[in-house]
Amino acid sequence: MSDQTTVVTIAHGRHEHLRQQRRALRTFSPGTAHVIVAMDDTAIDEVVGREGGTTVVHVDGDPLGLPLARARNLGVDVALAGGADLVIMLDVDCAPGARLIAAYEQAASWAPGALLAGPVTYLDESHGIPGDLSLLDRLRAPHHVRPDPPVGQIQRGGDHDLFWSLSCAMTATTWTTLGGFHEEYVGYGAEDTDFGAVARSRGVDLVWVGGADAYHQYHPVSHPPVEHVVDIVRNATTFHRRWGAWPMRGWLDEFAARGLVTFDGGGLAVVEPR
Repeated sequence: MSDQTTVVTIAHGRHEHLRQQRRALRTFSPGTAHVIVAMDDTAIDEVVGREGGTTVVHVDGDPLGLPLARARNLGVDVALAGGADLVIMLDVDCAPGARLIAAYEQAASWAPGALLAGPVTYLDESHGIPGDLSLLDRLRAPHHVRPDPPVGQIQRGGDHDLFWSLSCAMTATTWTTLGGFHEEYVGYGAEDTDFGAVARSRGVDLVWVGGADAYHQYHPVSHPPVEHVVDIVRNATTFHRRWGAWPMRGWLDEFAARGLVTFDGGGLAVVEPR
């Protein structure tokens, strides 16, 4: 088990989601430190207040979009400087389940050099985080594309293309091996896929952790995310330059079918409105 575990959350807006995340962390793991990185959002200081064990740090916005990769790196750097030897990244939308912290800690002792990820349940509009958190597991319906090992078990040899940072963990040593998120990614898309590709290229196993459940709180989304098309094209192009493959192919194909981008598997560009 880790000597010190720190949760890192990056946030811009979603204040009620953050309050629910804090409530679950206080309930299930009150001694766990929490670093919150506010991206161009000074109101987060007031949202968090003066809760013990929490640290809020700020990162300026970027003209191109939210600096997600830079914010995650800053949060982990602050956590490690504070003595963490296990870092759990949890998106602001996600409330931890009762076993999330303990499951990641146990998995880190079994697979200390691995990149750890847990199952996530996406809550629909009719289901929020219950007032009685003991009822949270009744809402459990993990995302069907990712592995879901039984509680108390891990699944090694994961597909690195399925890595997601909305709920993941790694030791300080593993973070150093991976070198953090590539900060050229700004705005929506591809930084997680890049991080998984780095892990694959450096021989870091992706391990799925049974019992490390998180619950993604509802917010409206579009399919495909057309409001992020500029970010996705820019970040997909960066990924292609670095790895020789296109990420987010489903979205790129849908954008092309709608006439939003030109994409033939070789080149990619946003179609400018007339």
